[in-house]
Amino acid sequence: MNQNIAIIGCGNLGTSIANGLLKSSSFEASQLRLTRRNVDSLSVFLDRGVIVTHDNAAAIQGADLILFGLKPYTILEEIERLNESFVAGQTVVSLATGVSLNQLRAVLPNGVNLLRAMPNTGADVEASMTCIAHDNAAPHDVQMVRDCFGSIGETVEIREDLMDAATVLGACGIAYVLRFMRAMIQGGIQIGFDANTAQSIASQTIKGAAELVLQKGAHPESEIDRVTTPKGCTIAGLNEMEHNGMSSALIKGILRSFDEIQR
Repeated sequence: MNQNIAIIGCGNLGTSIANGLLKSSSFEASQLRLTRRNVDSLSVFLDRGVIVTHDNAAAIQGADLILFGLKPYTILEEIERLNESFVAGQTVVSLATGVSLNQLRAVLPNGVNLLRAMPNTGADVEASMTCIAHDNAAPHDVQMVRDCFGSIGETVEIREDLMDAATVLGACGIAYVLRFMRAMIQGGIQIGFDANTAQSIASQTIKGAAELVLQKGAHPESEIDRVTTPKGCTIAGLNEMEHNGMSSALIKGILRSFDEIQR
């Protein structure tokens, strides 16, 4: 990538994106500008050659691609405050949940390109799933955004009305999977493993399960069938989990998160 990128409001998600970009062989640290009120929390990036500042207007100047990682309740006000700092041809990407393209466009000057994106903290290890939405953005701008997020994982274009759902399934989903992993580790400890060994086994097992689906394109249930033998220990464990509401609890949790966004 040869674009200058600014991440405005570089919190946990912005930091993950920054780390992922810096791991990419096609991206130079000098092309990245990060902003946050407390710049001390970004000091590690200074040592890597990244421009760090608390001045959002300064970070925007000369940036080709501007990612706004601000909270939903502050992003519109801040973009409006920075209105005169943008120049025609720049591309703005909002990472804010629940703030529509129409709302964003109302406070942006004419000539600035606009998209929404929802990555997840897997960006930190170049394994993000980023959902991207736009309304008739130019192919060049869409490709630039996909190239940016493609350097930190996978991307998919979706309709804007699915962006809240993407937040739940993709971004919140990291926490759901990690909570499942923690439960596996706790179970592993109870049946005899030390904590470190249980974590290694559970982590690699979850990674392997995901790769089976991703690489083979198989439905999860078909892969389950391969390891559930008649009267075996796998089906006994699965049935016990289902009797205790494992799938139902997960689905209810996803719906509860979605309802919270919709409030």
